[in-house]
Amino acid sequence: MTTLTDPITKMLQDRPYLIADGAMGTNLFMLGLANGAAAELWNVDEVDKVKSVYQGFVDAGSDIILTNTFGANRFRFALHRLEGRVRELNFASAALAREVADRSGRQVIVAGDMGPTGDVLEPLGPRTAAQAEEAFHEQAEALREGGADIAWIETMFADNELEAAVKGANRAGLPIVATMTFDTGGRTMMGVKPADAMRNSKNLSTKPVAFGANCGIGPAQLLDSVIGMAQGAESCDVIVAKSNCGLPLMGDDMKVSYNGTPEIMASYARLARDAGARIIGGCCGTTPVHVRAIVEALGNSSKGPTPSYEDVERLLGSIRKNTTQAQTESRRRPRSPG
Repeated sequence: MTTLTDPITKMLQDRPYLIADGAMGTNLFMLGLANGAAAELWNVDEVDKVKSVYQGFVDAGSDIILTNTFGANRFRFALHRLEGRVRELNFASAALAREVADRSGRQVIVAGDMGPTGDVLEPLGPRTAAQAEEAFHEQAEALREGGADIAWIETMFADNELEAAVKGANRAGLPIVATMTFDTGGRTMMGVKPADAMRNSKNLSTKPVAFGANCGIGPAQLLDSVIGMAQGAESCDVIVAKSNCGLPLMGDDMKVSYNGTPEIMASYARLARDAGARIIGGCCGTTPVHVRAIVEALGNSSKGPTPSYEDVERLLGSIRKNTTQAQTESRRRPRSPG
């Protein structure tokens, strides 16, 4: 149950919106992280670089920073033979973020980032819901012990895995924010529509303090998801918008970049707020420069009417065109934590 002891609910009592951060993976790649490497190892091996990413987002104006733990569950760690280091690396990342947040001179929420296991759950896949829940609980406990204020469950595409993550985080005693990813015809990979996802979120074993969409295939499509979620929301619901910074582009060096400019992210942020989002940030490709543009855009404008699809396409491009292009690129790009 949401209570005023939850930091997000408490902050939103006096503020119309909160600013989330941008992409952890993108910024670590810019600092030298190799494609395919376990970014979470940098929580102990490259402490100053990880802290610099947190600091960059705090300096840009983020009210919420996500830990460098997107893939830090036992099943994703098995790909790197790191299963025995779940507690160590989650704890370390949360502690680093806590240090940066506490010295900021203002309230900054540390969100323990929890991405999917990478497996499809039964009956369509090999992983049981109980196994997934236990993995998420293990991760959430370490994040809480390291100093995380909330669990931030993101990039989910299946209702059953989302429920397993919620149960695991709740067992660790953390308030929960959850986001799903919509990138195939306005649905998740398992066919969930945004409005249905919002309605379903009210029936989870623990209702998230905020629920929304992240990643996907660019700002126009993310806005489409937010508009859809608003249709299934009640006035008390807090919607999250965390869009990729434009569309992914694969370079000749096989490195992925994103074509979003600060101006595009500023327009996206205003439209997201107008569509009903109260937590707004960026996902893959988003740097502190883009977050600063989001902060300035929202601070220098007032909330307007709900945008039409014509408004979205005029400012951010065609939703359908973006979908086709990004799906092509997504099949070619490596998986990363942002």
